[in-house]
Amino acid sequence: MKTILSLAKLFEEKNISYQFVGPTSLAIQGIQMESSKSIFIDVQWDALEQVYALFLDDLPSEIKKDVKSASFTFGYNENRVHIHCEYNTTIRTNPYRIAVEIEEVMVWCLSFYTYLNNPKVNPVLAEKVHSYLLNNQKQMTKANQRAWNQNNYEALINRYGEPANAAIKIIENPEWRLHPFLKYMGDLKDKKILHLMGSNGVKGVALSLLGANVTIVDFSVENERFAKEVAREAGVTLEYVVSDVLNLSDLIQNEDYDMVLLELGVLHYFIDLHPLFSTIYSKLSKGGIFILHEFHPISTKLITSSGKKHKVTGNYFDPSLEEVNVAFSKHMGSEHQTELSKSLQRKWMLGEVVTAVGQNGLRITVLEEEPNHKIHDIGLPKTYTLVAGKS
Repeated sequence: MKTILSLAKLFEEKNISYQFVGPTSLAIQGIQMESSKSIFIDVQWDALEQVYALFLDDLPSEIKKDVKSASFTFGYNENRVHIHCEYNTTIRTNPYRIAVEIEEVMVWCLSFYTYLNNPKVNPVLAEKVHSYLLNNQKQMTKANQRAWNQNNYEALINRYGEPANAAIKIIENPEWRLHPFLKYMGDLKDKKILHLMGSNGVKGVALSLLGANVTIVDFSVENERFAKEVAREAGVTLEYVVSDVLNLSDLIQNEDYDMVLLELGVLHYFIDLHPLFSTIYSKLSKGGIFILHEFHPISTKLITSSGKKHKVTGNYFDPSLEEVNVAFSKHMGSEHQTELSKSLQRKWMLGEVVTAVGQNGLRITVLEEEPNHKIHDIGLPKTYTLVAGKS
């Protein structure tokens, strides 16, 4: 790490755009890598000659050039440093270029998510990233689970009213609870539906009232309590499995659901989408469909709205994790605000979602981007619905 910090400081001092890449970038981001003396760096292509001149005392190799790129190597602090550039490519605006703070030094590197976008380019690094994210997902899920089992039942009562009242409202118009994706579900009579992260059961009860056999999976026992009470008041039956959805194989042997539903504010709880969509694929019957209804990343990652005013305040491409208050916090009394746990989130670009769905065997048939219906938000996408099938 000493060499990495030294090089990072030097490039910053000389105002040279750079990013550590490959195994070096993964090690910087905390992924355990095999011991190596090699360090890999991409630099701005029109600064290559300047970089070369910086290390003349280190006896660099000759610059190798072809029509697309150039590179050279040199020894530095007992390491072998590999410098590379791609012609006509701007380092500073790379959407997956991130800064990692090490010993109060900001070190620029290529986000490990880069290696998941096209795993065939370097399958070894892609597998390293998947393993790292899976381990961290478990820790993240534990933190989120603690948050969602803390005062959530009270928040649900504050939002929906007592279960009996909530049931009456759902019975009055179950179709409304399933807007806008109900049109893609067809006849629900006797359909077996798996609602992942089904939360408070409001949509599960609506589906049951329309004739479906519903299984909900969610890690909150307080959600389960409210969902079962509402279902009982509505005169329907729900199967509710309290579990992390990535542990389904151990808990649900059934693998022939007609439909899997995932909706509104759930994808950001996953820091790697591939295990999630792989699980969904495994639980669908042949010919079954997966429906994802989610908030549009334009509204969650990019734009901040206040009345008639909209500001671009975010970075659409930012792959960083965010720590936020749990979603139900706004329905809690002020006396509980200081007690609330934080929840970790990873907000995904639409392209990342579509790519991950397709790479896990599901054939996308619909991607509908839905407008915001508030008068001040005309022209801005609010949600989207993705429908994919298992052949």
